[in-house]
Amino acid sequence: MTRVAIIGGGIGGLTAANALSRAGIEVAVYEAAAALKEIGAGVALHPNAMKVLRAIGVEDNVRKVAGRSQWQVMRNWKTGRVIGKTSRQRQAASFGTEGATVHRADLLEVLADALPAGIVTLGKRCTQVQPEGDVAVARFADGGEIEADVVIGADGIHSAVRASLFGLDAPRFTGKICYRSVVRARAVGGAQPSIEGSQWFGPHGTIVLYPMRGEELINVVCHYDDASYPHESWIAECGREEVLERYTGWHESLLRLFAAADTWYKWALYDRDPIPRWTRGRVTVLGDAAHPMLPYLGQGACQAIEDGAVLATALSVEAADPVAGLARYERTRRPRASRVVLAARERGLSNHLPSRWAAWRRDLLIAWRRRVNRRDPEGRGTAWLADYDASSPDVLAV
Repeated sequence: MTRVAIIGGGIGGLTAANALSRAGIEVAVYEAAAALKEIGAGVALHPNAMKVLRAIGVEDNVRKVAGRSQWQVMRNWKTGRVIGKTSRQRQAASFGTEGATVHRADLLEVLADALPAGIVTLGKRCTQVQPEGDVAVARFADGGEIEADVVIGADGIHSAVRASLFGLDAPRFTGKICYRSVVRARAVGGAQPSIEGSQWFGPHGTIVLYPMRGEELINVVCHYDDASYPHESWIAECGREEVLERYTGWHESLLRLFAAADTWYKWALYDRDPIPRWTRGRVTVLGDAAHPMLPYLGQGACQAIEDGAVLATALSVEAADPVAGLARYERTRRPRASRVVLAARERGLSNHLPSRWAAWRRDLLIAWRRRVNRRDPEGRGTAWLADYDASSPDVLAV
């Protein structure tokens, strides 16, 4: 039986572990942290991700902790004018299931609880991975090492596994920053906020809101063009006053929501070109370790989830030859993930148009697409994302 070691116990790593375990493949996960946890923030799971979560048997439990929202709405930054509005029902009719929005910690807990006992080892920070003949070796900061038939780097955007294989990357600062917070709906002053998934498009910025844990929490993500803050850390805090000042003039309901947030995080967005290879010998990468992307399509976690499903299928189909299985995984996933990376880059430009005339043309194009193409309910030309079913063996490249 093929022995697979996964470096990283985040969303991608635990999805892959579940998919591999269900396929009858021996798997172990090594996580650097002392506990399985995520920064306090949300994640949007689009239909392509939910199909995989259904296939690995966790969809129902994910939906139990998901936000309750009937609509996905695009709005004007200042007036609140609706640019486009799509029901969850229409989304399900178009793509076979509807998306969900969840707290990252809740999703991680669901994925961890679905695994057989003893699969995850905590406190194991990987420093190096090396293909060595018929095995791959992972070495850890505590001096230990393990051997496996296959090692998977699911260790995030600053992946030690990717660096071991291909060297350090050279990210490019985009001149865009991001603020993030989680707000209790009851804490918002004045009229209660509308509990819906929404994107607000404005000059030089986008705001994304969606509910989590029913209607208890609202995830808030605010993007803005600002070349003066080049720090990439996810855990740097900033003051509420900075956020309120930054979005002065935006819709009053947004400012009331921001004022109710206790803690804000701020980080710079860096862009990375798609890498030409994911695999060397018996070692490969998935998720942000393979294809870090800008957040404008909400596909970072979704693509990691797709990776895990395809990896398990490829190793199952090529059970006698894990190296062939990894090659097939990469042939299947790298073209699609690279396309998503580039599409997210373009979406960031489209969302932040500084010219009101350019924004007006964008909004008209959204309305036209929604009218003429029933398979594109959002109207932004990306139905190919939600339509994909990574859990199907039919997606495997030859």
